[in-house]
Amino acid sequence: MRTSRFFLSTLKEAPSDAEVISHQLMLRAGMIKRLAGGIYTWMPVGLRVLRKVEKIVREEMDRAGAIEVSMPAVQPAELWQESGRWEKYGPELLRCKDRHQRDFVIGPTHEEVITDVVRKDVKSYRQLPVHFYQVQVKFRDEIRPRFGIMRGREFLMKDGYSFHSSFADLKREYRNMFETYTRIFTRLGLKFRAVAADTGSIGGTGSHEFHVLADSGEDALAYCPDSDFAANVELAEALAPSQERAPAVAAMQKVATPGRATCEDVAALLAIPLATTVKAIAVVLTSPPAGAGQFALILLRGDHSLNELKAEKTLGEFRFAREDEIVAALGCQPGYIGPVAVGDVRVVADRSVAVMGDFVCGANDAGFHLTGVNFGRDLAEPALVADLRNVVAGDPSPDGKGRLELCRGIEVGHIFQLRTKYAEALKCSFLDESGQSRIMEMGCYGIGVTRIVGAAIEQGHDQRGISFPAAIAPFEVSIVPMGYAKSAAVKAAADALYAELTTAGIDVLLDDRNERPGVMFAEMELIGIPHRVVVGERGLAEGKLEYKGRADAESQMLPLGELGQFLAARLCAPQ
Repeated sequence: MRTSRFFLSTLKEAPSDAEVISHQLMLRAGMIKRLAGGIYTWMPVGLRVLRKVEKIVREEMDRAGAIEVSMPAVQPAELWQESGRWEKYGPELLRCKDRHQRDFVIGPTHEEVITDVVRKDVKSYRQLPVHFYQVQVKFRDEIRPRFGIMRGREFLMKDGYSFHSSFADLKREYRNMFETYTRIFTRLGLKFRAVAADTGSIGGTGSHEFHVLADSGEDALAYCPDSDFAANVELAEALAPSQERAPAVAAMQKVATPGRATCEDVAALLAIPLATTVKAIAVVLTSPPAGAGQFALILLRGDHSLNELKAEKTLGEFRFAREDEIVAALGCQPGYIGPVAVGDVRVVADRSVAVMGDFVCGANDAGFHLTGVNFGRDLAEPALVADLRNVVAGDPSPDGKGRLELCRGIEVGHIFQLRTKYAEALKCSFLDESGQSRIMEMGCYGIGVTRIVGAAIEQGHDQRGISFPAAIAPFEVSIVPMGYAKSAAVKAAADALYAELTTAGIDVLLDDRNERPGVMFAEMELIGIPHRVVVGERGLAEGKLEYKGRADAESQMLPLGELGQFLAARLCAPQ
C-alpha cells in the first residue's frame, strides 16, 4: 500500500474526553472516529488491525472444528421471553418495535437464537456434537459508555456455541476451546493469562476468562507463581487462617475516637496495626432466609476489602444499607458501628475475623470505638462464618502450592460451560441411543474482537504512540524515502524494495508523500508499525538502508541486498 492511495488522518493531540491511553491513541492515529456515545466508525488504519485479529480468530476456530454461521442482529422478543432473559437482562438490552408493534431486541449475545436453530434441526445423538460460531456486531446499551472501544455500546465479537449429548463431551470441547483460545492470543502476540472466573449473568457451572495483562486493566487477577493456579480476584478463595483464635487477654474498653470514622484513621490514632481492627458493613438482604431479618452486619478485617460476589453467594441478594436504616437499626451513624450489643441483628464474619481476639471495632456510639473485643465473651459467635473478602498478595494459594501474587488484566475472552440452562428453557432436546428424549448440554465461547485492539494498545505503547505486535499491526513494515519526489535514485530504490517485500508476502506501507521526514517518522510510529526502513541518498551511495524496529533504541545500517531476508527473519521471530 502507498500512502498516496491510502487514507491517513492523524491528530497531534487527543480530544479531552478520551480517558484511557488506548482511546487517546486510537483517535490520534485515525483508527476510529466517534459517531455517538460508545459508537465509532472504524477508519482504514483501524479496520486493517481489526481484520487481522478476525483472521487469526477465524483460522483457529476453523482449525478447532467449529463451523461459522451468521445470525441476525435483530432478534424477536419471544425468544428472550421464552428463555426468561427479557425481564432479567436489564436496561443494557436495547428493545424496539417494528411497524406492526412487535417487540424485538438488538442482540447483545446469541444464546437464544442459536438454541432455536439447533432445536429445530438437530434431533438425534448422531448429529451431536456440533459447534457454531460467528464474528458479528453486538450492541449493549451501556449506562455510561467510556474508554473508547473498551466499554463501547456497539462492538465486534466472536461468539461460539456448542451442543452435546453428554456433560463429558461438553467438558472435552471446553478443553478444546481453552487450548484454541490459548493459540489465538499467542498468535496475536499478546501477553495474557487465563483465569478461573464467575459465570455471571450468562450462567452455567464453570468458566475461564482470558486477560491481556496491562497495568490499566479493570480486573484484578490472582495467580500463584509456583503452580498453575490463576483466578479473577472476585472468584479466588481466601483460605481460612491456619491458626486458632488466641484466648482473650485484654478487657473490653470504650475509647474516644472523635472524627475517626475509618479503620485506617482509628489504627493510626491508637498506634495499632490495621489488621487488629474490624470493620462492620451494614447491608439489607433483599431475600433473607426464613426466620432472619433483612438488616445484617458483615465483618471484615480492617485491612481487607469486601468481595461482593462472594457475599451475594453466601447471603443471597443484598444492597448496602442507607444511613437512615443504619441509624434505625443500631442507633448510630456510619463510621462507628460494630457488632457488640446489636440485639437480633444478624452478624456474618469473614474467616479471618472469626479467629481474631482482642480486636478493635465500632462502639455504636458516634466518636467512640471498642478495644479488647472478643467473641464468646463480649459478643456472641457470628451467625455465619464464610469467605467474604478479596484475596491479597501473600495469601496462601488455594491449591496449597505457594503464595498468591496479583496483577491486572483486560478481559478479552470468556468460555462457559452453560450446561442445560438455555437448552432446558427453550426445550432443545435430542433422542439418545435408547430413543429417550434428553436435554442437550451446551457451551458458550466469546472473544471481544474490538476489545482486543484496545487491549493490545494498553499493553503496547510509549510516548511516541502505539507499538503493535507484528501479527496485528496495520502494516508490518513502513518504507520512508528521503526525498521520494526529488531523487530518482531514492524513488527507484524505494519502489524496488516495496515490490520485493510485497512479492515476499510482507505487508508494507510505502510513504510516498511529499512530507518532511519528521512528520513521516512520527506518523509511522504513532500508528504502530513495528519495522521501519529509511531510504536515503547517503545510504544508497554506500549500498545500505537504515532499519529501525519500533522498540529499538537505535537504528542500524544494513546492506541493500540483505534487507528482505533480515526483515523476514525478524517478522518470524517470537514477539
